Amino acid sequence: MTRISDSRIGQIKSRHEELSARMASGALEGAAFVQASKDYAELEPVVQAANEVARLRDELAALTEMAKDADPDMRAMAAEELATVEAALPHADHRLAIALLPKDTADERSAMIEIRAGVGGDESALFAGDLLRMYQRYAETQGWRTEMISSTSTDVGGYKDAVMSISGTGVFARLKFESGVHRVQRVPETESQGRIHTSAATVAVLPEATEIDVQINDGDLKIDIYRASGAGGQHVNTTDSAIRITHLPTGLVVIQQDQRSQHKNKAKAMEVLRTRLYDQQRDALHAERAGARKSMVGSGDRSERIRTYNFPQGRVTDHRINLTLHRLPEILEGALDELIGALTAEDEAERLAAVGEA
Repeated sequence: MTRISDSRIGQIKSRHEELSARMASGALEGAAFVQASKDYAELEPVVQAANEVARLRDELAALTEMAKDADPDMRAMAAEELATVEAALPHADHRLAIALLPKDTADERSAMIEIRAGVGGDESALFAGDLLRMYQRYAETQGWRTEMISSTSTDVGGYKDAVMSISGTGVFARLKFESGVHRVQRVPETESQGRIHTSAATVAVLPEATEIDVQINDGDLKIDIYRASGAGGQHVNTTDSAIRITHLPTGLVVIQQDQRSQHKNKAKAMEVLRTRLYDQQRDALHAERAGARKSMVGSGDRSERIRTYNFPQGRVTDHRINLTLHRLPEILEGALDELIGALTAEDEAERLAAVGEA
């Protein structure tokens, strides 16, 4: 169990009081006030956890002394309360240790989800559609706003690929462990022999970037404008509104044709390009920081098979943490909290262990 020292708790409280005094002084303006407000908000849950630990430690010390009292009634009362405090303190210490773990700067951001059908033909495309609807429904339960950025539908009702924006506080923190290969096992409607088929779709969850995060030079872009086409190659409108942007330094290509306006398509394409470039930067930074020890939960390797959805058995298995839930229908309806909570807890445990080893 990680124990935070009393001196560290004192430092946390002092920092909180300092920020509070600076914000109340009226001397901060503009960007300085915004930064102080952000620091204060980030420190607030840490201070609450630290105050709880300090309170329990003070109680423990007082009750330990009371347990030495000559009065047997006082000793009995102290012993009873002592047991309660001793049981609560390790949990409070753990919550404080979690609160002090380094935060991913992107955790509070909105996110972009890209879903691509993999092996399995039409069945894979249908499964990609199932995953898209699962995330849409989960977003609804969280009060987040979703917006389709682009999609390529199939004749059978699925998607070859789909990109969706999910806006809200902490979206990326909740969904970042969804990146990877999702596998489905079920009997397709077109299967006359009742054989189970295995298909897959790849999910990528990217934190949304701003123009401050990634500055793109116009000279680095090759922009092609053409007539948008739908399923089967038919033109979906009669104007040249589709946009293909190639980022020459990286070779990244973004195609956007879902909007009727060329300007809207270009804006959406730039949004996707900026987010993908930001993700590349983050990947490079994480690769530099990664040591020999690799997190099973948070590796973010999109080629890794992370989860299986088995329809005949009604189960969902997350292979990273060996968790199986026999709640497949509810999960596809957006009941992801149990899975996400377990993945988050495992990631926190791994990072705490890494801190202990350092």
